[in-house]
Amino acid sequence: MTTPDVFGPARLGPVTLRNRTVKAATFEGRAPEGQVTDGLIDYHLAVARGGIGLTTVAYLAVAPEGRTHREQIVVGEHSLAGLARLTEAIHETGAAIAGQVGHAGPVANGRSNGVRAIAASPMPSPLSMQMVKSATEADLTRVTKAYVATARLLVRAGFDVLELHMAHSYLISSFLAPGLNRRKDSWNGSLENRARLARQVARAVRDEVGDEVAVTAKISVSDGFKGGVTTKDGIAFAQLLDEDGTLDALQLSGGSSLMNPMYLFRGDAPVKEFAASMPLPVRLGMRTPIGKNFIKTYDFHEAYFREKALQFRSAVSTPLMLLGGINRRDTMEQAMADGFEFVAMGRAVLREPDLVNRLRSEQAVSGVCIHCNRCMPTIYSGTRCPVIAPDPVRL
Repeated sequence: MTTPDVFGPARLGPVTLRNRTVKAATFEGRAPEGQVTDGLIDYHLAVARGGIGLTTVAYLAVAPEGRTHREQIVVGEHSLAGLARLTEAIHETGAAIAGQVGHAGPVANGRSNGVRAIAASPMPSPLSMQMVKSATEADLTRVTKAYVATARLLVRAGFDVLELHMAHSYLISSFLAPGLNRRKDSWNGSLENRARLARQVARAVRDEVGDEVAVTAKISVSDGFKGGVTTKDGIAFAQLLDEDGTLDALQLSGGSSLMNPMYLFRGDAPVKEFAASMPLPVRLGMRTPIGKNFIKTYDFHEAYFREKALQFRSAVSTPLMLLGGINRRDTMEQAMADGFEFVAMGRAVLREPDLVNRLRSEQAVSGVCIHCNRCMPTIYSGTRCPVIAPDPVRL
């Protein structure tokens, strides 16, 4: 078979993208009132004008307790007009736009949100210093309905793609991880039981939107902590989703926002900068041995999830998006040769929003991001690359 051109048009379900590059969802820090702002639009316009095929708006919560903290958008009639303004602006550039649909589960800061977080099982929250509640049957029914309602509103707002967040120890992921799911009911035990919520949500969303938009999911190649989703379980989970036929693609991520965030990012660990950006109780907690162990260091290398992702590629027929340290044109071309349909980038295009245009025109062979990860703590003040002179953040 002919290896596809990463910069050529591609189909993602019912949507045609101008190329096979995806701006991965990374929290923008530009919705302080839970509404779309000019700053949020400008953030996505930069990468859209820079050549990306699909840009992804991060952390669109399906319910108030599903936000990681209060400065995030809960999708509803109150946020619809702003979201429509955002999609219209992106479409004018020729790019497509995805909305990451999620419920943060135990990663939510209940104290910030003003409503207690829920998860597969009760656990203490290092973010809110509260106990996270175990989701009841009523909660799971309500949340599934909220995913459906959110999906319909995002279609009305003009989104082309809905990305269901099933990784990073968010609510759905907390059910998948044996160490976080200690339930004694039919939502735990076998992988099929632990995957019930994920499959239920995917089916409900697909039934609601049909082929009006593409529906994808972000899943884990490995959570990177004891008791998390392993690569073996991740592959088996992907096969269940593959068999269900509800999704147009899977984006392969990894790590846990709650237990091991650096497993996803790799490279330098900005411990001091991270601590300085956190509330005082969390800042003090990070000085303890447990807190210091939270921010681990993993060496960066190009396409660091590729080896695990190749195991998924050989196990499922669903189109796959390769994520994790993609900065070079030859890496993107290798991903196409490996059988991946799309490549997703985060830090590379945060550092250089026009990187895709520069790679396509051969003005560059690679990005210049140094993977210092100092961008991570900036999510609380407007996500940006602090290595370069920052533009004023318009909130």
